[in-house]
Amino acid sequence: MKLARDTWLLFSHNVRMTLRNPVWVVFGLFQPVCYMLLFAPLLEGAIPEGTPGGNAITVFTPGLLIMQGIFGTTFVGFGLIAQLRGGVVERLRVTPVSRLALLLGGALRDVVILLVQAVLLVLVARAMGLQASLAGVALVLGLLVLLGLFTASCSYAVALALKDENAFASTLNFFLLPLLLLSGVLLPLTLAPAWIRTVAALNPFSYAVDAARALFGGNLGDVSVLYGFGVMAILALLALSWAARSFRRATA
Repeated sequence: MKLARDTWLLFSHNVRMTLRNPVWVVFGLFQPVCYMLLFAPLLEGAIPEGTPGGNAITVFTPGLLIMQGIFGTTFVGFGLIAQLRGGVVERLRVTPVSRLALLLGGALRDVVILLVQAVLLVLVARAMGLQASLAGVALVLGLLVLLGLFTASCSYAVALALKDENAFASTLNFFLLPLLLLSGVLLPLTLAPAWIRTVAALNPFSYAVDAARALFGGNLGDVSVLYGFGVMAILALLALSWAARSFRRATA
């Protein structure tokens, strides 16, 4: 009960702070909307016949949602570094608040923001001709919850380890670019050479993209859906454990 109460208090506080300055939530949609409006139309005619989903926007939107999940939560560590510099974490050391709640209160806020952005992106895609079942979209949102918990937790853990914005940004960019390119968010990996598909099999985000595309294509029972949810669930639990230990050390 204490963990749930502390998590709710910190979550509600973080949400109120975000609502006081929601401009970053809106700005976070600028890049994916640009991709949807300016890049997705270029794919018309390039999608092979028989591809699940049929049209380009239905094939492109699931990958774009996963990309938003990656970028929308990976950079949340910058805010934690600012709190470290401002002494917020130091002051929390003398409070009885649960150390795990410190993580969950922020990570859940990040996931809620991600879900709001994802729903808005789906509405834009719908206006552009998206063809996807409501059940498939709902399951993809559930997949985004796991992905968001994974990436946000990793971001907080790395931020606590580095405690410097420059080092944090360099580290994220070093890992994010190859992970993004090898995830198939922009184009299905079925169009890639065999060696790229082999390397991409080591990228956990590629499983999330495959699962999202299968769900949008109406293949709710496809094995890629099981793989996607399984990989993201395991990684989310591991990342939460890592970040929780980092918070405990930071506030010990």
